[in-house]
Amino acid sequence: MKKIVTLLVMLCVGFSFAQDKINPKLEKKDNLVVATYYHDNGEVQQVGTFDADGKLQGEWTSYDANGKKLASATYEAGKKVGKWFFWGNDSLKEVDYKNNSVVHVVEWSNDRTLVSVD
Repeated sequence: MKKIVTLLVMLCVGFSFAQDKINPKLEKKDNLVVATYYHDNGEVQQVGTFDADGKLQGEWTSYDANGKKLASATYEAGKKVGKWFFWGNDSLKEVDYKNNSVVHVVEWSNDRTLVSVD
């Protein structure tokens, strides 16, 4: 029970997306806990894993209330690492993290034509 409480607290503090009213689904898989959180309408809000110490681990993916992907993030022992992606209406942002710090940011936009086929 203590680990479940720790996991929920870590999620609220470490990964700042909207809170939900539907109970999360927590499943033990090997040495990880797979967590699925839901929007009020029952759609998946975010999915990710915690390690045995209750720290965010591996890939976390967030969705809006209609199921559209908003973000893809990677954690290693609770620290932000690797490439994170954030989808907007007409853009995609790629943020590179190393040891919990931003190293590089790239933004792509859909407001221009890259290739034209006649």
